[in-house]
Amino acid sequence: MEVPDLATLQARRSEKWARHGAGVLASTTAEMDFALAPPVAAALHAALDRHDLGYAPPAPRRLCEAFAGFAARRLGWAVDPEQVTLVPDVMAGIVELCRVLVTPGQTVGFATPAYPPFHTDLPQARVRLREIPLRPDRTVDANALEVALRAGTRVLVLANPHNPTGHVLARAELERIAETCAAHDAWVLADEIHAPLALEGATHTPWLEVSDAARERGISLTSASKAFNVAGLKAAVAVTASATARDAMARLPELADRAGLLGVVAAEAAFSDGDEWLDAVLAQLAANRELLGERLARDLPDVRWTPPAGTYLAWLDCRALGLGDEPAAAFLERGRVALMRGLDFGSAGAGHVRLNFGTSPELVEEMVRRMAATL
Repeated sequence: MEVPDLATLQARRSEKWARHGAGVLASTTAEMDFALAPPVAAALHAALDRHDLGYAPPAPRRLCEAFAGFAARRLGWAVDPEQVTLVPDVMAGIVELCRVLVTPGQTVGFATPAYPPFHTDLPQARVRLREIPLRPDRTVDANALEVALRAGTRVLVLANPHNPTGHVLARAELERIAETCAAHDAWVLADEIHAPLALEGATHTPWLEVSDAARERGISLTSASKAFNVAGLKAAVAVTASATARDAMARLPELADRAGLLGVVAAEAAFSDGDEWLDAVLAQLAANRELLGERLARDLPDVRWTPPAGTYLAWLDCRALGLGDEPAAAFLERGRVALMRGLDFGSAGAGHVRLNFGTSPELVEEMVRRMAATL
C-alpha cells in the first residue's frame, strides 16, 4: 500500500497530523495514512469537475443500494436498501437515536474502555452513562450487563469490532447479548464502523444478522469512513431490519442535511468499486500487526497486548514500564511519538495507550523505536 513520506504526511491538515509540531510521529486519531482508493479519488475529482458541491439528497438511492451490495459481498449481510437511512456520521446517529429512544435522565450503557465520544458526546442526549467493564479476555461481561439492565439501562451502545481493543465479537457472544437485552426490552445501537476491517483469522457478524431479537430492537450504524479513510467527508448509514426499529428511525429529525454530498459520493464509490483496494489494505494491516508484535517483543517486552482481530488500532498495556497512568505523555515528550491517551477511553485506560498501525511498515518500526528510546 502506498504511504506518503513523513514530510508529506506532516503537511496534511487532518486532526491526526495537524495537532502536533514538526518532528512528531502521529499515531493517534483513527485515520489511516494510505493513499485514497483510486475509485474514491476518481469519484471525488469527477464531482469537482462538474462543480457538484451542493447539499446531500435526503434519500440517496445509489448509496443505499451500493451499501447493500457491499454488505452482501463483504459481510454476509442481507440489507434492504429501503431500510438504509443517511446520517452525517455514526456518532451523530447514535446521539440522535438516544434522544428518541430514552427520556432525559435514563441510562445508556457501553463496554469500557470505550471510544472517547461515548463518554463525551452521549450526554448531549441528556442521558446517564453506565460503564460495563470488559472481561480480561475483552468480551462483554454478561453479569455486568445483566446488572446494568436490571438497574434501568435502556440502550446498549455496542462497538463491534471494539474500539480500542480490536476485539471482534463472536456470534455466540452477540447472541447472548441480544437475548439479555431483549429480556429487558432494551435497545442495542450497534456501532459497526470498523466492520469491514476484520483482519485475517476473524469474521465479523453484523448485529442485524444475529437473531430475531437483535433485529426487533436493534439498529446498526456504519460508514465508509474508517475502512476507506474518508471520515472528514461526513456520510454514514443507519440500518434497520424490523418495523419497530424503522418506526424509531422515523422519529428522528432530518439528518441528511448535516451529511456532506462529497461523503455520499465517496461512499458510493467505495462500496461499489473499492473491494480490490480494501483487500490490499487488509493484507497490509495484517502484516503491520505481525510486525508490531515482533518489534514490541524485541524492544518493549514489558508492554502487554492482545493483537487486535479487527481495526488498525492496538491497545497497549504499559503499566509495567513505570510511566504512571498517562504513559502517552512520556512517549510524546521524550520520544516524539504521539499516541492516544488511555484515560481518554475511561478509567480502565489508566497506564494504557492506543497505537494506530494503519501506516507504512517503516513508520510502525519507527514508532516502536521511539517508544523504546523513551525508556
